[in-house]
Amino acid sequence: AHYPPAQNNSDTTTRPPMSDESGNSSTGGGGDDLAGLSGFFFYVFIVHPATAWILRPGRFERKKSIMYAIGFLALLAAVKTGMEMQAKGPNHYSLLGVNRSSSPLDIKRAYKKLSLQLHPDKNPNDPKASSKFDRVKKAYDVLMDMEFREVYNKFGQEGINSNKRFDETQFFIELGVFYVTWGIMAYVLTLGKRSGLARQWTFTGLIVMLVIEISIMTSRGNPFPSWFLPQNTEYEAIWLLHTLFPAFMNGCRSIGGYLYVDLEAQTRQLLVALQEQNKDILLVLRDVQIGVQNIQANGGGGGGNRLTNATTSAVGGGGGAVPLRATPTGKIKELQDRLQTSNSTVQQAVTQLKSEKSNSNFGFYAMILGYVAFSYIFSS
Repeated sequence: AHYPPAQNNSDTTTRPPMSDESGNSSTGGGGDDLAGLSGFFFYVFIVHPATAWILRPGRFERKKSIMYAIGFLALLAAVKTGMEMQAKGPNHYSLLGVNRSSSPLDIKRAYKKLSLQLHPDKNPNDPKASSKFDRVKKAYDVLMDMEFREVYNKFGQEGINSNKRFDETQFFIELGVFYVTWGIMAYVLTLGKRSGLARQWTFTGLIVMLVIEISIMTSRGNPFPSWFLPQNTEYEAIWLLHTLFPAFMNGCRSIGGYLYVDLEAQTRQLLVALQEQNKDILLVLRDVQIGVQNIQANGGGGGGNRLTNATTSAVGGGGGAVPLRATPTGKIKELQDRLQTSNSTVQQAVTQLKSEKSNSNFGFYAMILGYVAFSYIFSS
């Protein structure tokens, strides 16, 4: 794989960090960490209980509950992420009105046009004219310098301020710290048998995000097609993944717990139903055998004789039901009715077991198809 230029010690001496608008050259990483932590607690302690309220059994129909929960989570994540993006402000490409693939000549033309419009001398009544002009000038300086431009695409304005360069060892150390930390959090939050499906979804999403981030950061240039988010950088794509992951994880927790099926309980229910069915069959067959013996003892007559009844209670088992006539034919009919009732219970348990198995297989195949689609789209 091709990598961005490695850190050069001479660059750190010849290229001073570019300060932000306030003149501060700090990286601002602490602010991002604090925002990520606050977002995590927001989703865990506020969004998750609200989603659990929507998914409470009996509140809505099963399909509607899932649709409402997904819609609520998607809307909340979109609003929160949009507010954070708005607070960050436009990036250099959006500020100048150019794309990632724009040439230096295109950038120069865009800057010339904006500088004439935003120059403080032409806007004496605008107290923010000077700061707007400085932002456009700084964006122009970064994008016109190919080395600064590459650093900005990979690491954002923080990378420019700290004069950061791509270092493979440092990159994988930072990557390991981030994903090990989130992996531990995801594991702790999805402990228990009921969270098995949520844990599977969460770690699948974590692995997919890891593959995407490595593919983006280790590629030379921007790996996205020119038509895909043309004014956004690789740094912003990774920031978006990191920002949406807490919402994804808590959505998996809520919906996974709602869709959870206790396979052990279903198996026990199936075995109990089979056991009861076996008892009913043996009991009815014994009565039939006694009835046949009585008929034979009476010389084959007395077709209307009633059997000595150990199970002549009604099929439904209720005391007020009308009992069947205790003849061999009646006993066989009773056996058929009991088998039909028992089979419906067994069939229901088997259907739930099969649906659980198909859902598990669907998640596995969806992960494979998603990875293939990602490789096909962005490898070109």
